[in-house]
Amino acid sequence: MCVENTPPPSGRLTRRGVLAGAAALAGTSAVLAQAVSPAAASGGAPEAARGGAGRGGDLVVKGGTLLDPATGEVTEDAVVVITGGVVRAAGSRARLGNRVPSGVPVLRAHGRWVLPGLVDAHIHLNTAAEARDAVRNGATSARSGSTNFFQDIAVRELARQVPEQAPRLRAAGVFVTPDLGDTLLADPELAPLARLRDGVRSPEALRRVVEVNLARGADTVKTRVNERAGLPEQDPLTQVYDHEQLSAIVAAARRGGKGVLCHSYSEKGCHDAVTAGIRSLEHGAFVGERTLHEMRRRGTYFTPTLTAIAGLADSPDPVLAERGRTYLPVLKRAVLAAHELGVPLAAGTDSSGGAVDPVGGEVVLMHAAGLPALDALRTATTGAAQLLGLGSTVGRLARGYAGDVLVVDGDPLADPGVLTRPAHVVRAGFQVQAQAA
Repeated sequence: MCVENTPPPSGRLTRRGVLAGAAALAGTSAVLAQAVSPAAASGGAPEAARGGAGRGGDLVVKGGTLLDPATGEVTEDAVVVITGGVVRAAGSRARLGNRVPSGVPVLRAHGRWVLPGLVDAHIHLNTAAEARDAVRNGATSARSGSTNFFQDIAVRELARQVPEQAPRLRAAGVFVTPDLGDTLLADPELAPLARLRDGVRSPEALRRVVEVNLARGADTVKTRVNERAGLPEQDPLTQVYDHEQLSAIVAAARRGGKGVLCHSYSEKGCHDAVTAGIRSLEHGAFVGERTLHEMRRRGTYFTPTLTAIAGLADSPDPVLAERGRTYLPVLKRAVLAAHELGVPLAAGTDSSGGAVDPVGGEVVLMHAAGLPALDALRTATTGAAQLLGLGSTVGRLARGYAGDVLVVDGDPLADPGVLTRPAHVVRAGFQVQAQAA
């Protein structure tokens, strides 16, 4: 059976109901309702007083040591001026002089380091609470690694309306995978796929899932080439899609102007995915030299999610613990080889299931893999921003960039570990309570 005669997915009638359901599941509806109701938040300012839904805040960050990841330049006694959620000026206090506005809230950063908010390029945000935790951990921008019921699209809308509650998000919608399971219930347009005996494998079925994602507003498409490492009953080296199937997914995404991120482990799987034209390779523990050369040639990104692989080693399940111990050193070597070859790297935690790991920990692991501290930092700032298509607005604190700021208690170039314990987080000019260390 196939779905080739099914009409194209609705871009209007179904979308409102589907995304309303996703918002209810994610808990973003309640947060948005509270944000626009002056009476809902005790002591909270009405929407009009905060400048209207989606408008950023005004803030001046004074006195810290400013680090620009793009250049490595360090500026002592720096000032960052944010108005409407956008950086209007950044530099030394002596240079800015009277360009610092009066009557604007001030965040004093004396004795601390100031750098742009970080980017988590692979995270699963299913709820408003998880989105808030991601910001409090320093991830002010992110790319979804998919959700089961389009919750990430709801979280993206929350980020647009109340930016201090969620990272700026590139949503992936639902996973393009052979067995959709309960995700078939996410959208009436996916229902015909329940008739398929072999799951989502035919070109028509693969195209269908991609088209439904794009109709619901996904920014990117997530698929897999191998089974999961985090389930003991699966073999991460078993391939589930071949080169032709991956090419069909990539072609369908490209018709909608979108790229594909691909879950992968085996060398053959990685090579098939890269040569099929994916935008970024996720996990990729056993990626080989020939594939890394191909990635460099194509500009394919590598998001190794070292945090997730390291986390397997702490699992109480002996199979998963052994995988973590075995895979992590292999993956670290692959990361260093990729860096030395010039393959672009992006930091991603692969956080899921309610626990949100600080993306600063991924920077620490990148550094431990052999990257110089500044290059490791770039994987969570300028590098990841480029992957997300945000290179001109995210990853630096310079005029015209987003007013997302991380203030830390120490030099991240000497000790990247300080990135895991932010003293202050600013999202679009609004101060956010940092996660307790």
